[in-house]
This record gives sequence, structure tokens and C-alpha cells, in this order.
Amino acid sequence: MKYQVLAGFLFVIVNLTAQTKYWNTNTQLIPWRIAPTTDLASLEYIDIDKDGDPDVLQGKLSNGMSFIWIDDDDDMQWGDVEGDTDSDCLCVDIDGDGEYGGLRDLCVDWTDTDGDGIAEVQLVVQNGGLKPRYNFDWWADFMYIIDWGEKDGIKNFINWNELILRAWEHNGHANFFTDYHGNTLFLKMHGSTFRIDDLRYSWENPFIFYDFDKDKLSEMAIRLVDTPRFRSEPGKPDKSEFENVNPEHDIQFTQRIDYAAITWDMDNDNGQGNEFDFDMSLKFSGRGFAYSDQIHTFPSMKGLPGTEHYFYDARWRQNDQLIYPDQKVAYQKIFKEGEWDYCWFVFDEDDDCNRWERVEFYEPKDLWKVGMEKGGLDNNKQADAIGDRGEFDHDNSGKGNLYIAPFDGRLHLYGAEWGAWRIDQNAACFQGYGGLYPPAKKHVRDQADPSKWATVRYSDTDSNGFFDLIEYDLDGDTQFEEKVSLISLGIDDKATLIQTGDTDYKAMNRLFKQLTDELWAKSQHVTQLARSMGVNDNWYAFWQQPRTMYERYQYAYWLTFYLYRDMKHMAQLKNEVETVNLLDKAYYSGIWPKKISFSTK
Repeated sequence: MKYQVLAGFLFVIVNLTAQTKYWNTNTQLIPWRIAPTTDLASLEYIDIDKDGDPDVLQGKLSNGMSFIWIDDDDDMQWGDVEGDTDSDCLCVDIDGDGEYGGLRDLCVDWTDTDGDGIAEVQLVVQNGGLKPRYNFDWWADFMYIIDWGEKDGIKNFINWNELILRAWEHNGHANFFTDYHGNTLFLKMHGSTFRIDDLRYSWENPFIFYDFDKDKLSEMAIRLVDTPRFRSEPGKPDKSEFENVNPEHDIQFTQRIDYAAITWDMDNDNGQGNEFDFDMSLKFSGRGFAYSDQIHTFPSMKGLPGTEHYFYDARWRQNDQLIYPDQKVAYQKIFKEGEWDYCWFVFDEDDDCNRWERVEFYEPKDLWKVGMEKGGLDNNKQADAIGDRGEFDHDNSGKGNLYIAPFDGRLHLYGAEWGAWRIDQNAACFQGYGGLYPPAKKHVRDQADPSKWATVRYSDTDSNGFFDLIEYDLDGDTQFEEKVSLISLGIDDKATLIQTGDTDYKAMNRLFKQLTDELWAKSQHVTQLARSMGVNDNWYAFWQQPRTMYERYQYAYWLTFYLYRDMKHMAQLKNEVETVNLLDKAYYSGIWPKKISFSTK
């Protein structure tokens, strides 16, 4: 009997011990928060400012790592087992050297700028190792997230089981845990803080997201980049810019934005399961514009005095300024102040891109090579293999302005010397990208690259800024079997310019709806013409039943294209040369006659 009682006693002891472990420690559920310490005996409270309440809480995590909470808003109480997430700072000494914010360490600092109990600013410091010292360190993150006009409390996502920033973790295709939705921005550099010369600047500086309809999703985004200088490696002549810089600092920002990208959700169709659906992007690169006058001061961002000694590099704790072009000025600075060498354009024609920031750019490279870093249009690791349309203005002569071309009724880049569309009607190679963050060893695309696809190439042969030559490789043999010259057809290639710099998001959204409506109306007229010529349009019933604006845009193009080709084929069979010429002029001018009939001879 006594053994049964003892066994029962032991079971209770084991059960109580198990209950002291935080319930979501290393489970397969999302680790939204750091597991509270269960080692209460290790907790140490320190009253830095001698006002009778604790300002610093130190202890051990269940994995044995030391942590520290610093109470920057002076509301910590004796007996607390953690700080808060409005104006406190949490650090974990991952490398175990007794200092915080050093090699491999993780720190998270929250700032409530208006005293309402919700942090508007969050800084994540995830330092790397000793190497690489003279380039980007993709293991390291120095990243601010700043809410503007929102009070959602969402900031960066950290996998607290791994103690690693996982800024790309998401649910479904694009419901990202990090706050890339709504009105928000972030500043980020892949480099350890102790390698950066001036912590007020950053590399992605900033990445801005705009929510114009207040649905908590982003309809537009802007990415601005200040490409940093890196100190020369030992044994090589040091760069003059580093002559008077602390020898421990290897990263210096130019204080100029040399890269700017803008992306639009043209039809505003983002929603559940499709949280990011940007359709069109512009990229500028060159000398750009200076921005050192864009100073933002956050007095409450500065850490509690007297705690500097805890940190390997305490400068970020003493900083109360960030310098970046914000959401109010970024768009205009790109167009009004930017000195750009070139402009690239990309349109997601198959509407399959769910990346969190933009439709990633095709590059002006080989038309027929495919695969990331293989030297083709999709050379960019984050680009869609096929399905997008890229256009390239090599001297920025068009200043990023757009036009609706007569030959297809779609938006094109004014000033582009050439462009190409890799067709993916089935969206089979939809854009996916994984394997960026540690411990991944290489970049991978989620989808297999195709071996064959159709291509349309556009050229501006008369250098007036508008495309006038369209070439088709529809069988995917890398040879253009058909070339159409608007000049030879006697069609004026010029169109009304859309001054992009003077166009806001709502106007761009209206523009897309307008051109879509016009494309659809044209497709219906062409359907009637085809019927009158004896073409059975019921073969294309699928394209005659669009459910969304983007389907109307896509289906209208393809319905018109197929019916035009069928009518032309029928006319060629009948040797109706005049009808063939009439159809060509109608299709490529966008001006269709009221009726088309075969001759009676």
C-alpha cells in the first residue's frame, strides 16, 4: 500500500515539474513570443535610477541562455518575469560571452512614440559573426519597422524557438507574419551594428507600404536603396571614404538613394489567400537623389541612461534619429529629384505574383536562357521564370512615363528601346521563392523552370519612344516566325503619355479599370465581327466569362487575339488579301470597322 502512495506522490511531482515548462516551448505551433523563464531563482532585478522600482530584469531561459529586459518607460514591477512590448528592450546573449548585442546575439527594442501603450517603432538587431566584414552579412539584420497611421501592434516576426528573425514567414501564399500589410515601412541593413559607421542610415531606406482603402492590405509599395560602401579587405588599398572612420566600422552609407522601385496593385484585388498581388513595377537606378535632410526624431527611442555597459555596441540604444525619405515625400522625390541612368518596367501578365514587396524585375538579357542567374530575362533570383512582361529604357529618356499602346491596348514604358513578354497562359510557373534565410544554404525557386515558352518581343525602331515592331515566337523554338511593323502598316505608334510622377494610386487604379473596360468592349465587338464572318466563337467560351477585373483584362486580350487570328486564317484560306490587310490594320491600330465581309467575287 505504501508503495502505491509513493508512486502516486512521484506522479504528482513529475506532473508539477512538467507544468513549469512553458506550454509552447519547441512545439510544432507558431512561436509568437519568447517563452517566459521558468528559472525564477535566476531572476535578478536592478534599480538603475534609484526610484524604488526595477529597471533591469536579468535571468536564464530554459535553454540556459542569459536574457535581459530593460524597462525604458519605467513601469516594471518587482516580481515581473518579463518586460513589456511597448517601450522596453529585450536581448538574448546567444553566444554566451556575457555581453548583449554582440556576435550572433538577438535584441528587440520597442518604442511607443505617443504614450498610448502601443509601440509604433520596433528595432530588431540580429548580429552576425566576425565574417564577412567587408560585404553584406546575410545572417545579420539591423531592421526597424515603423507603423504610420496604424495601431495594429504588428511588427517583425521572430521564431522564438530558434531565436532568429524570420521576416518572410507567412500563412498561405502571402499572409506574412511581419507587418508588410497596410500602412507601414521598414529600414533594413544586412550587417552587424558594430560594423556600421552611422546607424541613422540604412540600406533599404525605407521600404514603404501604402493602404489607401484602409482594408489593412497594401495597394502600393516603394523600395528605396542606399547602396553602402564597404571597407577594403586587408592587403588592399583602403577607400578614401574610410580615411577618418573608426577602423572597426566597415559599412558606410552614401546618403543618396541610388535605386528606387515602385509597385502597384493595379486592380486592387488583394484579399484573403491573395494578400499581396502587385501587378506592375518600375525600377530606376543611377545617381538618384540626396536625402540627408530627411531627419526623423524619436525622443522616446533613446534607451534608459546607465544601461550602456550591458551592450557590446550601445550606439543603437543611444540613437533617437533616423534619416530616410518617408511615405509623404518618397514618390515625388523619385520623379522630381532623381537623376537616373535607366528605367525598367515589368507587368505581371499572368497575375500570379504573390511576393511581399513587388513584381520582381526582368533584366535586359538573353531572351531564351531561363533560370536564376543564368543570364536570361529572369536572371534575377526573385523573378518569375515566365509570365511577366519586361521593358527597358536604357537611358531613362522616358522618365518612367507610360502609355497605352494602340496595338494591344495595354500599358507600356515610354522611352523603352525594347521589351519582351514571356507568355504563361496557365500561370504554371507562378512566382515563388524560398530558402533565403539561415540556415538555408542556397537560394531556390519553388517552381521548376520551363524548357519551352512563347515569346513576344517589342522594339522601338524609329527611336521616338513608342514600340512599332512586334515579333512573335509562338511555338517556342527561339525563332521569331512573324514580325509586324506598325510603320509598314501605316499605323501611328504614338499615344498619349501618362505622366507617372503626377499620377497617384487612385488615378492609376482608375486608369487600369478604364483600359480594361475598353479592352473588354473591343473584344465584344470583335466577337460580333467574327460571328458575322462565320467564325465559331463558342470555342472560346471560357474567355467570355470573366469574374474579376483582372480576368476581364486577360480574357479580353486573348479573346481578341484568337478571334483576329481565326478571321485572318479564314481570309487567307479564301485568298482575301484585302481582308487580311484590313484585319491587320484593325488589330494593330485598335480601330475596328463596324463590319467586315468577304468579297463576292
